[in-house]
Amino acid sequence: MKSSRLRRRLAGAVAVTVLVGAGALAAAPAASAKANLLAVNKVALHAPGLQMKVTYSCDPGMNHQLVANVSKISTGHDISEAAGTIKKDKLICDYADHTAQVNLRVDVGSYFAKGDKVKAAVFYFDEDGFSYARQETVAVL
Repeated sequence: MKSSRLRRRLAGAVAVTVLVGAGALAAAPAASAKANLLAVNKVALHAPGLQMKVTYSCDPGMNHQLVANVSKISTGHDISEAAGTIKKDKLICDYADHTAQVNLRVDVGSYFAKGDKVKAAVFYFDEDGFSYARQETVAVL
């Protein structure tokens, strides 16, 4: 009879320990699971070039820059492109979502006008030349 009472107490203690551990895991921030994400919110004409509004999140201590590219979708020989960056010291890397405006410089000979259909891309670029977390979208200026 005493052994079954001991087993119940031991089982109860184990159950409490498991529940406390599960509660601690559930309460822990899930931020690390969503770091280094990117999204293109808007692309617009902005003299003298274009401007892209992006949402980003990144790991603390990340040593990368954010790069944004826009190219005109056309059926002819009109290849128009624009690009811009946000340097690593201007990024806020704390796992949280942040919004930034990237000013894009238009390539020599390129031209963008209201109503143009463009493909916009944003990605991280590291010091070794690798890019990752690339996101693309199609927009109308």
